[in-house]
Amino acid sequence: MDAKILVADDDHRHAEGIRRYLVAAGHETIVVHDGRAALDTARRDRPDLLILDVMMPGLDGLEVCRTLRQESDVLVLMLTARSTESDLLLGLELGADDYLTKPFSPRELVARVRTLLRRTSRGAASPATREIGRIGIDLVGHHVTVGGEPIRCTRGEFAILAAMSEQPDRVFTRAQLLHHTRGIDRSSTERTIDVHMRNLRRKVEADPRRPRHLLTVHGIGYKLAP
Repeated sequence: MDAKILVADDDHRHAEGIRRYLVAAGHETIVVHDGRAALDTARRDRPDLLILDVMMPGLDGLEVCRTLRQESDVLVLMLTARSTESDLLLGLELGADDYLTKPFSPRELVARVRTLLRRTSRGAASPATREIGRIGIDLVGHHVTVGGEPIRCTRGEFAILAAMSEQPDRVFTRAQLLHHTRGIDRSSTERTIDVHMRNLRRKVEADPRRPRHLLTVHGIGYKLAP
């Protein structure tokens, strides 16, 4: 699937290497080198996917992600040199769809890009629409509504709802949901699911502290209750 991809990385040599691999994979690729340029270019050119380095001058990648998530559902793949779990999960809290920890191989990056784009393509081609209580999940348009009102979900959050809506009241383990959202890989942890679930509860529950739909089953995982 050819796509328009925006790469934001203040390391010019590193960004050029990424660009070459993406172009070789058939993608139209734009490169910028600071957070402000990333934000302006994303708004103007509306890329399909943004590859966003965390550490950049001006606005850092986390601030760019936070701002764009209020305006757009563009795919965001974060690049970070930070390796602690809390740092990695912060990007997911802000709405990133995936992340890679430096150093990484360009081939791994291209594979991650392919997976994100393929997941979006599958969702757009699915003919299903599901209603679970007040939650509506449109797998054709990749939209979610609560009580008829649209809400904005990241790709990971949408994947969780889509997976759980196939079997309401079934208990899913964190590992099972992790497989649906990103696949089991070396940089993912089951804590990722807790972050997605916490974000989803803020969006779909009337009182996130007393959820009625996205329920915790202690010692096992989560279930979607009608």
